[in-house]
Amino acid sequence: MITESRRQRRLPVTCLLAAGALSGLFAGCAVGPNFVPPTPQTPAHWSARSTSAPAAAQPLPATPSAPPPMSAISEQSAPPAAWWAGFNDPLLTSLLERGQSSNLDLRAAVLRIEEARAQRDVTAAGYWPTLSAEASYSRQRISETTPTGSLLSSVGNIRLPGGGGISIPNPYSQYQLSADASWEIDLFGRIRRAVEAADASIQVSVEDRRAVLVSVLADVAQNYIELRGAQSRLLVARENLATLDELLDLTRQRRAAGLTTHIDVSNSIAQASVTRAQLPAYELQITQSINQLSQLLGREPEALRSELDSVAPVPPIPPDVPIGLPADLARRRPDIREAEANLHAATAQSGVAIADLFPRLTLSAMGGFQSETSSSLIEWASRFGSIGPTLDLPIFDRGRWKTVRLYDVRAQQATLSYQRAVLNALHEVEGALAAYGADEQRRAWLDATVAQNRETLSLSRQRYESGLANFIEVLDAERTLQQNQLSLVDSSTAVATDLVRLYRALGGGWQTGEHASPADRS
Repeated sequence: MITESRRQRRLPVTCLLAAGALSGLFAGCAVGPNFVPPTPQTPAHWSARSTSAPAAAQPLPATPSAPPPMSAISEQSAPPAAWWAGFNDPLLTSLLERGQSSNLDLRAAVLRIEEARAQRDVTAAGYWPTLSAEASYSRQRISETTPTGSLLSSVGNIRLPGGGGISIPNPYSQYQLSADASWEIDLFGRIRRAVEAADASIQVSVEDRRAVLVSVLADVAQNYIELRGAQSRLLVARENLATLDELLDLTRQRRAAGLTTHIDVSNSIAQASVTRAQLPAYELQITQSINQLSQLLGREPEALRSELDSVAPVPPIPPDVPIGLPADLARRRPDIREAEANLHAATAQSGVAIADLFPRLTLSAMGGFQSETSSSLIEWASRFGSIGPTLDLPIFDRGRWKTVRLYDVRAQQATLSYQRAVLNALHEVEGALAAYGADEQRRAWLDATVAQNRETLSLSRQRYESGLANFIEVLDAERTLQQNQLSLVDSSTAVATDLVRLYRALGGGWQTGEHASPADRS
């Protein structure tokens, strides 16, 4: 025969098994909309103007020095290598690799991923029951002037026949050891939808980190290119200054021989002074670029001066630039994938709000020992307990209904944000392609022009030395050459930075495109 105490001990087991069966019955029931990845609205191809050869419209004039080759834009799939490998600059590659590990913004983005994963673990804890234990002692006295106190006092004065009186101490002590357990059975998927939203939030933080990475890599490359451009401008100015100093010596010799006037000497000195005045501005640009690179790499100012101070040309652009198709942007661009993850999170939050309209089933249990004295606390007679399910059925709660509407609106906003991200990406790529093509054409024409300017200056100096031309002709030729040389350096710098902007618009380094799901990462 089963005793009463055994029945009581079997009750929790029976209830837990029933709860588990009920949970399994409703395991596949999650109310609310299921997330469907959106299909980006993109054209089949980039515009013909953007992908055509930059200088195909007009042939360049024949020059002694051929213009540098212009890269070809194609819609072939992007190569798996890092985009900066096309510049073939080992120092640039080294700076980019160091930036990925030391940039402070990137390190902060990694911490945001960890924060999102920790928040997901907090949300997923709702799957599990909660258990707490308590130990307490209290000394209490009931007022005898209250109805309860008066009743207890009168009961304490009653004499039973054949025995003593009833004793109800007042004040009295109470010792208690107890444990509480509760478990919400996720009947309608409220917790599952919350975890789904948390998983999507992890993906948001992952894509945010990747967006920061793309930005940091592009900023490092652009600042490096601008540094090389400033160094090239400084080199051009110094070379022109050396030429002007030679021209000044020649003019002074001719002035001493009576072959020219003091005006030519003054003009030569003035032109050299103007060129010399440009040097501090170029040196300032070099310092600013070096310090900006130091900051991007998480270093103090001037930390990279020793390895970057030596003059080097602007990195050459690769001959071929495959950019893929417009539809590839959704897989590359972190802002588009982040917008998709935000839409997923908003959709899951709508499911959480809808699930709040349905009943909640919670299994609760409480038990322990309670006694007036510590010596009898753990005796079997001192036990107490309760167990049973609680069904919370919301009948009318206007706030919950309005919450459903709130998250529905947020999901609509997330949809528009996704569409806007795709549209912005298309425009950014088209704009970067247009700028790249235009600057390439300008650079090609400037390269041909500088070659002509050098020849003109050489002929002018020969004519001046032979007395067939005045000094103004030589000075104009030198001034024109210097201006076009600086314009050529600016144009070469612009072409390289345009290419970096194009890679940024396309989504950065394709080798960083991680597609692992948040659940796989947690």
